[in-house]
Amino acid sequence: MPESRTVLTPDALTMMDVIARTGSFAAAARELGKVPSSLTYSVRQLEEALDVLLFDRRSRQARLTAAGEELLNEGRRLLEQMDAVANRVKRVATGWETQLSIVVDGVVSRLTMFELCEAFYALESPTVAARPAAGRSAPEQATPAGPGTRLRLRTEVMTGTWEALTSGQSDLAIGVGMERGLTSGVQMKELGVVPFVFTVAPHHPLARADAPISDTELMRHRAVAVADSAQRLAPLTVNLLPGQDVLTVGSMQLKIEALLRCMGCGFVPEPMARDHIAAGRLVVKPVQRAARAPALGYAWRVPAGDRAGAAREAHLGLALRWWLAQLERPATRAALLERHGQVPLAGM
Repeated sequence: MPESRTVLTPDALTMMDVIARTGSFAAAARELGKVPSSLTYSVRQLEEALDVLLFDRRSRQARLTAAGEELLNEGRRLLEQMDAVANRVKRVATGWETQLSIVVDGVVSRLTMFELCEAFYALESPTVAARPAAGRSAPEQATPAGPGTRLRLRTEVMTGTWEALTSGQSDLAIGVGMERGLTSGVQMKELGVVPFVFTVAPHHPLARADAPISDTELMRHRAVAVADSAQRLAPLTVNLLPGQDVLTVGSMQLKIEALLRCMGCGFVPEPMARDHIAAGRLVVKPVQRAARAPALGYAWRVPAGDRAGAAREAHLGLALRWWLAQLERPATRAALLERHGQVPLAGM
């Protein structure tokens, strides 16, 4: 008796699909270019190996049993997966990465990132041969496909963004601090400067202050801070005074929400708070301490054997090269730091 592994081949699964679709062994044999007896023999081999009946012999039509239906459904799924693997291997051979992991700092525009992802998915690559779907008679069809690279996005805060890149968890980091300089195995370019402003809700006690607020006065009020997401590297603490009461949140969006609810005071990126400031929901107040305006950059891991800061473009995958080309554009860099509107829902 043949073993199931030796008979459950792509050809056998395709044969099952064609028989079920055409409704008879004779019609399936014509489509596959074989004689009916060859298909009958192959089906019997499958039945012996699996020890089940796949077709109801009492009917003139090639009618599947419940076991045959299950094999057909699973077979179609396996054939699709095999096609996907083959296409992915072809794409990798042409230079497209299987997966590209991108880490984004919380101050970067989500709206612009989604627009870049949409543009990436809209890329076209040469058509690939696909198996015919059930109910279609053509043996092969050409279907358009994008680059096939799976994007993996994650958001981190401050040092956590850098850590995700240098630890190998991400291929590209957007929004890292330029003060870190060059590191072995990493290349970096400037993204832009993000001005921070000190804000409070209009009904906060500090909203009535006219003169620049001193650190002594700030100590009397709760600060809202975003926790650095670094797990291994030393996390940063910015603009917090020793002994000051602090509400710690996980993202800049949550910090702004806490400020709007008058749960504290703090510095926020001006572009992220711009709409709230214009609408009067937040008030910008002067402080004695210098306002931050950190220079942010984008960085990517350099292929093995290349010097940091001198990666040869030919060694980079096509997906990463596409993203780096977008980041070379001044308009894209500005949008990543400036456009902080709501991400629109599909169909709205």
